Amino acid sequence: MKILFIGGTGTISAAVSRALLAQGHELYLVNRGNNRSRLPQGAISLVADVNNEQRVAELIRDLSFDAVADFIAYVPEHLERDYRLFKGKTKQLVFISSASAYQKPLSDYRISEGTPLANPFWEYSRNKIACEEYLMQRYRSEGFPVTIVRPSHTYSETSVPLGVHGVKGSWQVLKRMLEGKPVIIHGDGTSLWTMTDSRDFARAFIGLLGNIHAIGEAVQITSDETLTWNQIYECIARALNVPLRAVHVSSEMLAACSRYDFTGGLTGDKANSVVFNNAKLKRLVPGFTATVRFDQGVKRAVDYILAHQECRQPDDEFDAWCDRVVAAVGKAIAAVNGAACSAG
Repeated sequence: MKILFIGGTGTISAAVSRALLAQGHELYLVNRGNNRSRLPQGAISLVADVNNEQRVAELIRDLSFDAVADFIAYVPEHLERDYRLFKGKTKQLVFISSASAYQKPLSDYRISEGTPLANPFWEYSRNKIACEEYLMQRYRSEGFPVTIVRPSHTYSETSVPLGVHGVKGSWQVLKRMLEGKPVIIHGDGTSLWTMTDSRDFARAFIGLLGNIHAIGEAVQITSDETLTWNQIYECIARALNVPLRAVHVSSEMLAACSRYDFTGGLTGDKANSVVFNNAKLKRLVPGFTATVRFDQGVKRAVDYILAHQECRQPDDEFDAWCDRVVAAVGKAIAAVNGAACSAG
C-alpha cells in the first residue's frame, strides 16, 4: 500500500511506521525536518509544516494514497484542513482520537465503541469528540472515507507509562524509585487500567489500513490485559529491581494542589476504572490479539531508558513537588492521630 502519515515519529506512530516499512509498504511522512534522526529508515519525507496547507498541497499535487493517517490532529480545524488536502486523494483517512473521550464518569466500566462520548473534565477529550463529529458528518453526507481509531494508554520503549508524573516525562519517578524515595499513586491504587504496548497497537492499526469494513467506523485499539495501578507501579519497581514505596493520594487533592493538568489527566481519565471490549477490533482484524504482557513491555522500556541518557530528563521541580505532597500527607496523618489521642 501507499500510505501517508501526518506525524510518524511519536510514541504510537513510530511503531506503526517501522512495522509498515518492514512489511514493504510505501510510506510518506509529512514532517518539519527538524529531527531527521527520528525518521524511520525507508520512509519518504515530505518536509513541511502541516499547517502550511499550500506547501503540503504542492508536495502531494501528483500523489494519491491508499490511506492517510493523522496522528497529530487535536481540534476540528486540523481535520477541516485534512479534508481539503486529501479529498479525492486517498481511499481512507484515519484519525487518531482517544479513549479518554468516553463518558466520564462512566456508567459502566466495560467500554466498547458504543459507550457514549462525553468528558466534562478534559478539554483535550472534548476536542477529540468534536473532531470525530466533524469527520463522521463528512462521511454521512458525502461518503468521505473515514476511519476513527481510539487508543487508550499506549507506551513504547522510550517512556514508562505512569499515572502521576511531571511535564518532562517518567524519568523523575523512576529516579525516585531508584533512590528509595516514595512515589505517588492516585487514589488507593485499586482502580483498573489498561496499558497497550505500541507494537501490539501497530499490528492492529495496520490491519485497519485499506480495510473496506473499517470505513465509516470508530474502533478502539487496546490490550485485553487489565491491571490495578498498584500492580502497574509494582511491575515498574520490579523492572528496576527495587522495592516500591507508594504514597496514595486522592486525585482530587492532586488536582487541587498542583499546576499540572491532573484535573483532565486524572479526573477525566486515569482515575476511572476501564476495561475494554475489543470484539469489534477482532472482527475487523481477524486473528488479532495483543501479545505483550505489561510486565514484559515495561521491562523493555526500563532497560531502554537506563541505557539511553537522552531518555533520562531530570525534573527537579516535579521532584520537589512530590516531596511536598508526601510531607503534607504525613503531617495530615500525624495531626489526625494527635487529635484523636488528645480526645481520648
